[in-house]
Amino acid sequence: MDNESWACASVEKDLTRVVTKLEQLHENASADIGDIASLMSELVKVLGKAEQMVTTFNSSTQVSATPASGDDPMGDGVSMQVETEPTAPQRLTDRQMGIIREAILKCNERVQKLSTEHRDLHGSISKIGKAIDRNFSADFTSTMRVDVLQDEDNLMLLNKAIAKHYCRQGMDDVARTLIRECKMPEEHAQDVFDSEREFADIYGIWVKIQKRDLTDALKWAKTYSQQLSDRHSLIEFRLHQMRFMQLVSYGLESQREAIAYARLNFKKFAVRYEREIANLMASFIYLPSGLENSPYKLFLGQEMWTELSFIFLKDACQLLGISKNSALSVVVNAGCTALPALLNIKQVMQSRQVLGMWNGCDELPIEIDLQPEFRFHSIFACPILRQQTSEDNPPKKLTCGHVISNDALHKLSNGHILKCPYCPVEQNAEEAVRIYF
Repeated sequence: MDNESWACASVEKDLTRVVTKLEQLHENASADIGDIASLMSELVKVLGKAEQMVTTFNSSTQVSATPASGDDPMGDGVSMQVETEPTAPQRLTDRQMGIIREAILKCNERVQKLSTEHRDLHGSISKIGKAIDRNFSADFTSTMRVDVLQDEDNLMLLNKAIAKHYCRQGMDDVARTLIRECKMPEEHAQDVFDSEREFADIYGIWVKIQKRDLTDALKWAKTYSQQLSDRHSLIEFRLHQMRFMQLVSYGLESQREAIAYARLNFKKFAVRYEREIANLMASFIYLPSGLENSPYKLFLGQEMWTELSFIFLKDACQLLGISKNSALSVVVNAGCTALPALLNIKQVMQSRQVLGMWNGCDELPIEIDLQPEFRFHSIFACPILRQQTSEDNPPKKLTCGHVISNDALHKLSNGHILKCPYCPVEQNAEEAVRIYF
């Protein structure tokens, strides 16, 4: 296991431990909160009975007034008589007071327990950050060329890449603010919007597809219908397929509209997608019970719409010859992929005191294995000499179709005769032509 895998496994182990504690805390908290609710309910009942007893006691006290007798010494003509119970009951009985004290004590115990468990969990979470700092290097300055952005032209290129990224996302206001604050020249600012306008339109349609609005997507597919057909693209049929199922999902009241839509738009796909269209027509059988209870329920899920949006984005960008990812996102993602390898080689070079090899050239000291989606550069490595071609050593295509570098061509040639190292076919070395990737 390499260092990166070991570091990830170490952090993942601590993270798994925290997640387990969090799940246990959730279960315990749910149980404790349920117990507290039960205790509070019992307490409310006790207090309700106590209040009822006090009300009964007050109603048992009576006051009556009778006319005074002739022997009344006060002579006011009224006699007051008060009847009371021999002994007045207490407001709360000893049993009730005991229940209240027990409920309060148990509630305090549950709350204290939750507080302690929460405090322990907080401590475990803080340890994850320490584990990340311990297992991963936070100092990336050793892999940076700090002098690059000191050049005004390079800084302008960076600002231009950021502005283009915002334009691709439809955030023109943010791009204009950046252009204004960095004082970008007018010709560069105009290029930002002109170069990304086409993708911005595609991006807007992509967003609408995810919101289940196919109007603009269908218009775009109709405009480029012939080009899509020549490229054997599935996107036009998939768009009509989703629109048809969208109409069917509206219920019986939209059945006529769905049939009319199918007759109008599926005709051109009848030969190539005969089976798929037949399956779509069978969806009418499930209309009385609803598509959500049928095999066609997958068309109602957001996953289908998300998948359709990305298929549209990929096919549209390929058709128009533009990248579906901005230059900024590609650079950032590729840099994150390459960073662990760069940190490792930096440490090796530092221990062997050969750091000058890195700073003395414009290429990396090792080859970084990037995924295919990050490979854009027109760079050809000669399969014979294992070297990258350049202006001084350009790639040459032989008459047999194989490509080697110019230096390899001269080394393999015997006068004007060249034997291809792959076929092998004898040919004239002077007939090799330079190619451009």
